[in-house]
Amino acid sequence: MTGTPPREPEKEQGGGNTPPRRDGVGAPVLAPAATGRRPPPGPTRPEFWRSPLRGPWLTAVLGTVLLFGITVLFVTGLLSYAAYNPDLAAVNDQTPGKGVLGFYLFPWPTDPPWLYRLTQGIHVTLGVALVPVLLAKLWSVIPKLFAWPPLRSPGHAVERLSLLLLVGSVLFEFATGVLNIQLHYVFPGSFYTLHFYGAWVFMAAFVVHVAFRLGPTVRSLRARRLRTELRVPAERTEPEPLDGTGLVPARPAAPTMSRRGLLGMIGAGSLALFAVTAGQSIGGPLRGTALLAPHGRDPGSGPGGFQINKTAASVGVRARDIGPDWRLTVRAAGRETVLTRDRVMALPQHTAALPIACVEGWSTDDQHWSGVRLTDLAALVGLRGAAPAVFVESVQRHGSFRSTVLRDNQVRDSRSLLALRVNGADLSPDHGYPARIIVPANPGVHNTKWVTRLTFRGPA
Repeated sequence: MTGTPPREPEKEQGGGNTPPRRDGVGAPVLAPAATGRRPPPGPTRPEFWRSPLRGPWLTAVLGTVLLFGITVLFVTGLLSYAAYNPDLAAVNDQTPGKGVLGFYLFPWPTDPPWLYRLTQGIHVTLGVALVPVLLAKLWSVIPKLFAWPPLRSPGHAVERLSLLLLVGSVLFEFATGVLNIQLHYVFPGSFYTLHFYGAWVFMAAFVVHVAFRLGPTVRSLRARRLRTELRVPAERTEPEPLDGTGLVPARPAAPTMSRRGLLGMIGAGSLALFAVTAGQSIGGPLRGTALLAPHGRDPGSGPGGFQINKTAASVGVRARDIGPDWRLTVRAAGRETVLTRDRVMALPQHTAALPIACVEGWSTDDQHWSGVRLTDLAALVGLRGAAPAVFVESVQRHGSFRSTVLRDNQVRDSRSLLALRVNGADLSPDHGYPARIIVPANPGVHNTKWVTRLTFRGPA
């Protein structure tokens, strides 16, 4: 009897003599037929994900960008936290029980005077610019979030847990950060506390993830040259070779764009966000391009024509609180001096050209402040030479940062002033009239406005 012999059924990966694929941590990946468990319908099935652009190489490229970018974000974030001198006093730090997480804290310097403006500007601008890269990276690995079966080995379980913590914490960090810089913070509790702990959870998961994926990432990057891939048009774009990562689609669709186009779109998105954010930190003519600046691009004109974080009305400062009856009380070791504004004005006046920089990423150009040096005020209560830390209190009635403690190195700096005037004119009420603190490299909220009391040697 003649005829066509029956066609032998195709072997699935992991069956017959074909060696099983392996996942990123070395565990065998068995096909559904081999495990006897068909994934449920939907995203758990490999054929659900069909983009021919997904694969280890694309994920490795995006991951490498984030590896360097997030490292810079983490370091500048730690520096931002240190700038508040949180180990100095409870009023400076609303983050309870930080324990060993504060191991790196150091006295924040006053030189260079633009230090906080630089570090926080980089932190916020880079964070915003990385959003398209982050979203693209999550898109590239989303099939792994639905991998079936969910757990294949103890090593895979650790990787999955780190992946869930990584995705959850990075979305939390970016969401709270963006909401905070836009002044629409809606999460319960202090932003500083949540962002601080969230950063450490994220970095712990990030380190575990990098430890698992660094080797495969390097191999994926070596498998294809970036310059060569960027020359491939959409019509010649092909899926990466099927492997055990779970990223390459089992049934890829026809490409509608090239990897070059995808990376170009991501880069264009990052550049666009950079362009509408960076001006609020760089200042000058670029301030007009800062469409995402939380305080607007036109803060007004005249001596007080620069950004304001909080107005007098918004924090309950009343006209009588800063009117003729206002007094400045200076205390130290049982001694006390009470001064009217005229008496403060009669003290030796000094000037300093300093910016204001805020945790939200915006900063001003140098403003020309004039007032009394903090060391001179310390001398009024018998502290000459080595002036100690000072506890600063405001007439502000509600809201955060109504008081702060400045470290001794900040008090001793000759540019640290109780400012009475700015750019040749008296402070406006919204800029802190009758008197405010201005200290080099100090976070804006610690340059306390509407000052009413200075207690040298700060609270215990």
